[in-house]
Amino acid sequence: MSKKATLLPLNLSLAPFLLLLLCVVVVVHGVQEKKILSLHNNIWSPKKPNEPSSSCFSHNLVKGRDSSTTLGIKHRGLCSGKTIDWGRKLRRALTLDNIRVQSLQLRIKASSTTESISETQIPLTSGVKLETLNYIVTVELGGRNMTLIVDTGSDLTWVQCQPCKSCYNQQATGNAGLCEGSNGLEKTTCDYVVSYGDGSYTRGELGSESIQLGDTKVENFVFGCGRSNKGLFGGASGLMGLGRSSVSLVYQTMKTFNGVFSYCLPSLEDGASGSLSFGDNSSVYKNSTSVSYTPLVQNPQLRSFYILNLTGASIGGVELESPSFGRGIIIDSGTVITRLPPSIYKAVKTEFLKQFTGFPSAPGYSILDTCFNLTSYQDVSIPTIKMIFQGNAELEVDVTGVFYYVNPDASLVCLALASLSYENEVGIIGNYQQKNQRVVYDIKQEKLGIAGENCSI
Repeated sequence: MSKKATLLPLNLSLAPFLLLLLCVVVVVHGVQEKKILSLHNNIWSPKKPNEPSSSCFSHNLVKGRDSSTTLGIKHRGLCSGKTIDWGRKLRRALTLDNIRVQSLQLRIKASSTTESISETQIPLTSGVKLETLNYIVTVELGGRNMTLIVDTGSDLTWVQCQPCKSCYNQQATGNAGLCEGSNGLEKTTCDYVVSYGDGSYTRGELGSESIQLGDTKVENFVFGCGRSNKGLFGGASGLMGLGRSSVSLVYQTMKTFNGVFSYCLPSLEDGASGSLSFGDNSSVYKNSTSVSYTPLVQNPQLRSFYILNLTGASIGGVELESPSFGRGIIIDSGTVITRLPPSIYKAVKTEFLKQFTGFPSAPGYSILDTCFNLTSYQDVSIPTIKMIFQGNAELEVDVTGVFYYVNPDASLVCLALASLSYENEVGIIGNYQQKNQRVVYDIKQEKLGIAGENCSI
């Protein structure tokens, strides 16, 4: 038997109270999660007179236990003491980042249609011009300090070696090579080639040396000894591969660090330094929120990548809907701008524009299509952006990771997210959205942890 609604007569003496209550309810419902962004506190803001420039070398930060160590990690924009045309550099970074992502997507498509690479082979690393790979650390390899670009999308660690047939201008180490001894291997089995989409490359043979990571020395570390290297690797000796194959630094140091590493990428204030930690000593973390974990997704065709299950997202506290939630997304330290499937990006853009109103719009630039002219503002209140993963792990994008400055004077700033071309392409979480987060990779437990942390120290 259906129930009928019964209408009661309205007590008109309560009408003012009810109207006030209705207004309160509307206001509360309309409350949005926002944070304040200072538009002129960043690396490209004018320097003060006699302000020292930062060194490209990062430093060891914390003396760890036997099973852990921590290195300083810096943004590469801090490496040069020269005057930099930041407008040109920021715009060029978008172009190079787009090339890198296209290269990654081609690599993903190729992996899904060909047989897996043998464990005995050295896989090609991801990426193109290493100008797009933003963060560096300093290690000691073969008795020399080496500044390496950190890349979770690459496997092989490589540096320039002497004698060098063709090297760019940066320090190199001397090494006899792994295969010139009496280990019975054919020399050709130890040659490697890492090539990039723009024609940059490194070629050489595998070498074996001790590597000093902070206060921890690892013996017999296998790396690429580059004898012929060409490209714009500026300010770095080579690359640190933190991918998931057996040749990566993570797997080679499994017994020492238990397959755990984490980083905290600093925002772009001049002089800021974050940290890269190896081992499961969580006491070195300075996270302000608890670490929430999500499983690493297994994909035999994409085994070098770290893949998460993106189950949802919100803008300013408003949950979004998309048929592409529940699919894998790569988390990558080398890509700059996060790429989302078109349906997710459309939902993000629509809700963001609903909440970020009253500001002058500006034309899009390159891969970014949601842009504003904020040159006349000192501070703006912007909606929070959250990504939700399997197990309810959450990444709340730091306020400095929401807008990308195309022009340093804020006359053209854009939402720092971009759409993939096709719905079936794999999304990528870039380093711009990972700033001021403690990201913990646990290979043994097959999980990834995320927590908010002020990385600038």
